[in-house]
Amino acid sequence: MPSTSIRKFDYDPNNRVLSVWFVASGKHYEFLDVPLETFTAFKSAFAKGRYFNDHVRNRYAFRLVT
Repeated sequence: MPSTSIRKFDYDPNNRVLSVWFVASGKHYEFLDVPLETFTAFKSAFAKGRYFNDHVRNRYAFRLVT
């Protein structure tokens, strides 16, 4: 199901970095040291925004990509 809050996402398994682009702000963030299992569950989640809020947001260090 397409997300209304997350435009796209990607994962770098070598560096364990989850990249997320948001719809409303258009901003791109990288979440650091995210386990592959978390990314896999995020990718298969029906509600990406809800999964992100419950399992990624405020749980991993992040940086804004400019």
